[in-house]
Amino acid sequence: MTDTTIATDRVTDDYLKRCLSGDRALLDAVAQAPFGEAFLASNTGHLLPRPLFISDEVIGRFSADLSGFFDLLTSVPQRIYDGDVAAYCAALGMEEQRAAILSRYPGRPTKYGRADAYHDGEALRLLEVNVGSAQGGIDYSEIGRMLLRVDAFEAFAAEHGLVHVHMGENIAQLYREASAGVTGGADPVIGLVESDSGFGSYVKQAESYVEMMAAQGLEVVMGTVGEITERAGRLFLHGRRIDLIQRHFTENEMVTEPGVAEAAERVFDAHDEGRVVLWTSLRSSLYHNKAALTLLSDSRLRAAFTTDEAALIDRVLPWTRLLLNTETEADGQTVDLIPYCREHRKDLIIKQQRSFRADGIVPGWDTSDEDWAAALATGVAEGALVQRRVIRRAEPVVNPDTGAIDEYAATWGVFFTPHGYAGSSLRAMPIDDEIPRYRPTRRNAAVFQFPASAA
Repeated sequence: MTDTTIATDRVTDDYLKRCLSGDRALLDAVAQAPFGEAFLASNTGHLLPRPLFISDEVIGRFSADLSGFFDLLTSVPQRIYDGDVAAYCAALGMEEQRAAILSRYPGRPTKYGRADAYHDGEALRLLEVNVGSAQGGIDYSEIGRMLLRVDAFEAFAAEHGLVHVHMGENIAQLYREASAGVTGGADPVIGLVESDSGFGSYVKQAESYVEMMAAQGLEVVMGTVGEITERAGRLFLHGRRIDLIQRHFTENEMVTEPGVAEAAERVFDAHDEGRVVLWTSLRSSLYHNKAALTLLSDSRLRAAFTTDEAALIDRVLPWTRLLLNTETEADGQTVDLIPYCREHRKDLIIKQQRSFRADGIVPGWDTSDEDWAAALATGVAEGALVQRRVIRRAEPVVNPDTGAIDEYAATWGVFFTPHGYAGSSLRAMPIDDEIPRYRPTRRNAAVFQFPASAA
């Protein structure tokens, strides 16, 4: 069992008490929720039996810090590298071709993305910031929306003053605002556009997203960048004129997949000329790389930040370093990084710069000394990063089949937009499985806020 605290507040405690005392209507609320067909195709068998709860004070504080953190993160090329984007890319160890593409997009990106965080029992602690339009988990908002259509849960939510912030509603509002210059104020048609290799294993999740956006009154057309055509100056996808492109292709596919770069340039030109809205531009990719966080965490670069800014960084982000054969600061002392990492294996985790679905993650506490040393050597060669472990609190959940309490650990996906906090998605794993991989035991859940006075 992982050494951790257990989630406790008046809302969680009351929910568990009622479920344990035989309130089947509440215990089975998730199972009874009237989800859509595409959502069920994507999520059946992967839903946590209950939502998780968080005080509006905790989520509000983290969201405010996250907004400030984003501003600091996106200021790094100017603050530390005098606006030289190529030098910034080099500091991240970025490959030459990718750096050449992204160096064409200096400046601040749209404030849009998802921060992944752990709750350590007191506050949310940032693990990484996913900047840009290719974000998963948005359709999990439907869990909360549909739970509120179940009488037993609706009554519980009303009793405790629970609020669910629906990501789909916020994104639909953003898309209407962003595309107004193209549509004249009418609802836009959205192109959900991947690289030419297609959606692959994400296709069901993408279809669930399309279903969710339809409930918000917006049509979403799925396709690849190579399938986009042009007529009379406008872009079309499968015969539908597209007003806004939700970009899921990246600079990576522009480098590795034949034809993607050329097709993408047509989209970029249309965006620059006001013929379509690109949500979001490749400017976001400058900060999507996990290694960007190391430039904020590295105390040797703190002269670029004020005392208050440095305090915000330390409050939100655990100690994070790019794996290099160099000296760094740790525990208030100057140390050789690699020997320090070998010595403190149980407190550290190795991550790849651009990994997905937890690929390439090596948790030191679950690795032998020999394998850890090998992982460090590989990390240095591949430009990986190392981060201090955050121990997540346990989330107790009553199992509807056994009536027993199972403990889960959650990854909170906190979404942000130019308007601020936009909702949260939730991925949970059994507490003994530290890494939130895409395994059969992973569960998705809704997040509800409660007034701080209820804590």
